Amino acid sequence: MPKRLTAEQLATASIAVALLVLAAKVLAWWLTGSIALFSDAMESLVNIGGAIIAWVAVRYANRPADAGHPFGHHKAEYFSAVVEGIMIIVAALLILQEAVSAIVAPTPLVWNTAGLWVNAAAMVINLLWARVLIARGAALKSPALAAGGRHLMSDVWTSAGVLIGLMLAMGTGWPLLDPILALLVAVNILREGYLVVASSVGGLMDQAAPQNERDEIAAIIHRTAQGALQVHGLKTRRAGRAVFVEFHMVVAGDMTVRTSHAICDRIEEAIRASLSTAQVTIHVEPEHKLEDSGIQLGQ
Repeated sequence: MPKRLTAEQLATASIAVALLVLAAKVLAWWLTGSIALFSDAMESLVNIGGAIIAWVAVRYANRPADAGHPFGHHKAEYFSAVVEGIMIIVAALLILQEAVSAIVAPTPLVWNTAGLWVNAAAMVINLLWARVLIARGAALKSPALAAGGRHLMSDVWTSAGVLIGLMLAMGTGWPLLDPILALLVAVNILREGYLVVASSVGGLMDQAAPQNERDEIAAIIHRTAQGALQVHGLKTRRAGRAVFVEFHMVVAGDMTVRTSHAICDRIEEAIRASLSTAQVTIHVEPEHKLEDSGIQLGQ
């Protein structure tokens, strides 16, 4: 069923999943009084904010191009991911504050296996949904969904570490292990926040399409540009689900506009058949001097 969901539907479902997981983790914290479980719940609170922001961004990114945004609204998802990354970092700083306070004045843990089981159930829900978001985010070329999935997967590893650590703390009777675990959780969350922000900023800075897409585009051009002499100046950039392709195509000086236009149409159709969201711009040039670094084409 998840494979049939659109990006907007997935973003909506993420809000419901985040609310369910937060409720479970807050219950686990209340049952045990663990600072580490509190830190885990805090990260889930961030998940809710991130899911709501992603929902707004996905809806906005789906708007068609207009006079004010002739290239579309695809980059809105990158802003969503940056905001979520900042929220992750803020949550990590709050967890650090709580952990340091608990180290200074440690309190005994309440041995309550029910709290651990509740947190384990929340971890499994996050794991399953993270796999859905990562897979569908990649398939739909959605930075917001992919960032949410990576964050949830980080949350899964955090929860697993917390559960193992708490079992050791409760078994050994060393309450100091609890805030130490919270510190480790905070460091991991800070790392995840940095990665989310860094990857999203790359998109905002018009980062080129991935190497495999660039290679695919170059191969398509080489295969479908019969009649042209050379292609050079190939440029690409990713903007959410859209990929923009631009290059120069050199043709014989006596070639008619109709013929060169037919070549362009053939190339554009082939690229869009492979990359459905591609927007292609081709600059046709008459033969004068071929570029040494260009793609040489047979006639």
